[in-house]
Amino acid sequence: MSLTKDDIVRALAKENGYQINQSVELIETLLDLIKSNLASGEDVLISGFGKFCVKKKRERRGRNPATGEDMMLAPRRIVTFKCSGQLRKRINE
Repeated sequence: MSLTKDDIVRALAKENGYQINQSVELIETLLDLIKSNLASGEDVLISGFGKFCVKKKRERRGRNPATGEDMMLAPRRIVTFKCSGQLRKRINE
């Protein structure tokens, strides 16, 4: 089962004594900050957790799976995540 934003909000409220609406505002602000940095092409490093990196993919040849027709895929940016050593160690314990 996946951890949802709602689960995070409720846990934050419970663990820190915040009201639900305060927790929602805190999480939304944090996510907006992360999204805006990634959208501007900046990496996001969260110490002890990992690093979100924006990578550029160049234009490349592809194929339409429905028709088999060759096509050119436009250049784009993608977000990758690399977990920290601490997180990797904790996951593999």
